[in-house]
Amino acid sequence: MYKVLDKDTIEMEIVPYIPLPKRGFAPRVPLSEIVNAVLYKMKTGVQWEYLPVASLFSRDPLGWQGVYYHFRKWCLSGTFYECWTGILEEYRDRLDLSSVDLDGSHTPCKRGGEAVEYQGRKRAKTTNALYLTDRQGLPLAMSEPVAGNHNDLYDIEVQFEVVTATLDQADIATDGLFLNADAGFDSKDFRAACSAKKINANICFNKRNGSADDRDEYFDQDLYDERYAVERTNAWMDSFRSLLNRFDTTIASWKGFNYLSFIVLALRKFKMKKSK
Repeated sequence: MYKVLDKDTIEMEIVPYIPLPKRGFAPRVPLSEIVNAVLYKMKTGVQWEYLPVASLFSRDPLGWQGVYYHFRKWCLSGTFYECWTGILEEYRDRLDLSSVDLDGSHTPCKRGGEAVEYQGRKRAKTTNALYLTDRQGLPLAMSEPVAGNHNDLYDIEVQFEVVTATLDQADIATDGLFLNADAGFDSKDFRAACSAKKINANICFNKRNGSADDRDEYFDQDLYDERYAVERTNAWMDSFRSLLNRFDTTIASWKGFNYLSFIVLALRKFKMKKSK
């Protein structure tokens, strides 16, 4: 049976967050095997109808429609988000919060859908979202996705509030954090948003905002040079084919895959450390 995460990890870390149905029949197959089938889809990018369900279930395989039904239901109910914030809270002592990195990412969208628009730099229709990572490059939070014709500063106060709300949900204090961001985030509004959260914004100066010699904002080049970790995170997430190119047309499904990728990357890291 193909595995992105081992069965015990899925059973202990993900299944407890899956709500039981209030009416109707319970699934006739183990929830861990349904989750494993969704993880297979995320990793390989295979179309739902071509899921190899016969090899993904130990007995009486669920059809691909059943797997998709459960995935959509869990996305709409926020199950993967709740699971992610729960894991963050449980393992926050394994995070490296000596500094965090913020970056935007444009995902090519092959079938259109919600929050999709043409992005000239990518020469394709894309969806844009902001991602926050710890010093190790482990993803922490993401913003709401927006149409790709917008830059990273679009609606930044609202989007940054969404990002930091995930940390609040996981009981991770933002007070005193050092945040790295590139010159694309060098704006008064974003610096003010960081200051309101008592976050130390280490943002590279944008030449369009004047000479660096005339600026009095804080900037530590050595700390900024550590920002490569967020680029490594993007490479890790691109290993999941359903995230490398977006085929799902709804925002709920796309966010569900993103939070699932956060869960997989973090649990692999935490479990590896624990086994040493």
